[in-house]
Amino acid sequence: MKTTLNQYIIRALFVLSVIGFGACESFLDLKPTNSLLADNAVYDAKTSRALVNAAYSRLKSYTISPAIILAVIPADNVFFGGSLSQYLELDNNAFTVTNSAIVDAYRSNYSLINTTNWAISEIPKVTDESFAAGEQNKLVGEAHFIRAFAYFSLGRSWGGVQLQLNPTTDLSSLGNIPRSTQAETYAQVLADLNTAEQLLPDDDNTTRNLVQRAIVRAFRAKVYLYTQQFDQAETEATAVINNPKYELVKPYNAFFQAPFLTKESVFEISATTNNSGTSGSPWFLASGTPRGSYEYRPTNEIITLLNDPAKGGGRNALIATRGSDTYGNLYHTTSPNINPAYVIRIADLYLIRAEARVRKATPDYAGAIADLNAVRSRADAELFPTGNIDRAAILQAIWDERRLEFAFEADRWYDLVRTEQAETELGVSRNFWLFPIPQADVLADPDLGGENNPGY
Repeated sequence: MKTTLNQYIIRALFVLSVIGFGACESFLDLKPTNSLLADNAVYDAKTSRALVNAAYSRLKSYTISPAIILAVIPADNVFFGGSLSQYLELDNNAFTVTNSAIVDAYRSNYSLINTTNWAISEIPKVTDESFAAGEQNKLVGEAHFIRAFAYFSLGRSWGGVQLQLNPTTDLSSLGNIPRSTQAETYAQVLADLNTAEQLLPDDDNTTRNLVQRAIVRAFRAKVYLYTQQFDQAETEATAVINNPKYELVKPYNAFFQAPFLTKESVFEISATTNNSGTSGSPWFLASGTPRGSYEYRPTNEIITLLNDPAKGGGRNALIATRGSDTYGNLYHTTSPNINPAYVIRIADLYLIRAEARVRKATPDYAGAIADLNAVRSRADAELFPTGNIDRAAILQAIWDERRLEFAFEADRWYDLVRTEQAETELGVSRNFWLFPIPQADVLADPDLGGENNPGY
């Protein structure tokens, strides 16, 4: 199936390039074949920018839908109220090798990776004086970050995966890519983030929807948390928290009110009336205004927690009530849909640092509690007792805080797996903490050896 996927990517990039630049003679001279000719397709600053823009577009497509579906529906904050079998399977933690939502997410990441592989490979070869100073490096740095994001998504969802690091030029370039371990996959993520940081220019004080060095450090803190490198996670999170560009905004719902892009957002992928974002439709009730399909429904447990002033505080803004029904209110617009994708917020950095401070070799309980209470204070929730130095209690409080703070964002399922709570909280055995690799890929790709993840 990889062959079919990469052929699609190649043709899609060709179409994007033609649409982006009109009747450019050198593009019209290209013959659509099974491969994108590197020395013709990316040949100047304009085509280089288009290629990275295509990567951002694919990143946005993933973050506004598949990322949320995989993180939210299998967990305990939302249940699926519709009839589509692929989502019912996710909701019941009955993951199958042919589940179309899982297949789409898996292949979307590889589509994104191949786009960035082209950018990383070809943009450095371009000679064009119309590039702004440092722009060429910046574009390649952005591509490295986006590839890191895709491999992180694959790693935490499927474990070790095949690391395709070169663009698909023809059918012969698809073979001999064995499956890596999860540790090797995360190592590739960190390598890409380190390269991105070196290539990107200094941050500006306003941009939140394009990759910058601070975004790299924020994301690297998260990867270090997943790989249990807690000292490094603390260092990276601290660097972002200390950046005056970011702060916890009040009230809590200020970050998800138009026009968005508040100081809360470290990385937020914007939407416009002409370029829609995360859909609010599945969350809204089927009657009244705004109207939706009401397929993603908050569970009674998360409703109770969010409505508890001591625990939820101002985060009860994440839900709204119409009649006797309660619905999710984070993605609060339908048409025109201008909800952004919240990739990482400064609140995440506080809770990453809090957890890292508890779990590192020499714990800093006071610092962890201060970070936890910074998030609770912003939400007007009850503060954690500063004199409590019970490690297990502090850690559980941080994990519980993550559940509330990011209730409908792309984290809950992965947090339960990462913290090894998926069995106790959801009844899902360890064999099913990773999603299955699509069966068609396993059968068609000899490099996978016919093997899937344990349990499938």
